[in-house]
Amino acid sequence: MNQQLDAREQHFRIPSHHTGLELFLRHLPPSHGGANAPVVLYVHGATFPSAASIAHRLDGRSWRDELCAAGFHVWGFDFHGYGLSDPHPEMRQPANAADPLGRAEDASRQIEAAVRFITAHHTTNALSIVAHSWGTIAAGRFAGRCPELVRRMVFFGPIARRGAKSEPPRLPAWKLVSAQDQWDRFIADTPKDEAPVMLARHFAIWRETYLDGDPASRTRTPEAAQVPLGPLQDIQDAWAGQLAYDPGLIRSPVAIVRGNWDSLCTDADAAWLFDALSAALIRRDVKIARAGHLMHLEEGRYALYRETEIFLQGRDEPGGS
Repeated sequence: MNQQLDAREQHFRIPSHHTGLELFLRHLPPSHGGANAPVVLYVHGATFPSAASIAHRLDGRSWRDELCAAGFHVWGFDFHGYGLSDPHPEMRQPANAADPLGRAEDASRQIEAAVRFITAHHTTNALSIVAHSWGTIAAGRFAGRCPELVRRMVFFGPIARRGAKSEPPRLPAWKLVSAQDQWDRFIADTPKDEAPVMLARHFAIWRETYLDGDPASRTRTPEAAQVPLGPLQDIQDAWAGQLAYDPGLIRSPVAIVRGNWDSLCTDADAAWLFDALSAALIRRDVKIARAGHLMHLEEGRYALYRETEIFLQGRDEPGGS
């Protein structure tokens, strides 16, 4: 699969920390600013890769397009088991034959491989990261271990630690997530008396991009993509009080951006995370109206785009322009 989504898009395959496996990266240059433009890497969440998130166009325009227009080099990245990166070998086995695949530490090492490649490619010391949902756990773990490589971070719909008393469920290695499963997720946060914020016509196009991410998806009934369950295990653990990274180790400026209907990032979650990011001297908590956990694909997505751009431009520090 080529999946070149733009004529200017460049694709790269790089070695991961798993011997013999490669990671897939996609890059789109800025509309202006050239080689010295700032660099941002998008880290996707638990169930779909870069082609269906940062690079997916709704009405002809993607979040990536907006960031490029704002003057950024934009990189997308697929974790092992998603999109065009190599799958975990265990994904060829029955789901119950292994522990959940792609846990936070493993994923953070994949991010590190991507970041070191990208910074070398641009001859820069650091880059900014936009991470979604579970991706904030993996990115947070990476940023705590390698703070010198991170300029700024946007945590979009982040997963925070909750104080549940029960033991989290133990999940298998992987599962199949159907297009219908995704639709049910997309509309779950919208109150029943509110107008839809995920449009059916947008989803009809998005579902094809989603299914394209797994070559075997359309051979299954119902049509479904195979995804690792390490991310969902990390989320369950976080809600049982065991977050897989220490937010206090992150030193870069951080913005929390979330929708007011986001059931996975509640007001209490955002407040806890804001306080836990104690070493980040610049941090924001931005709540956007009429938006859920998948706001980047919803009608309120341009508010998310603008808040992200403003924060990544860094005009809130002395000397910022």
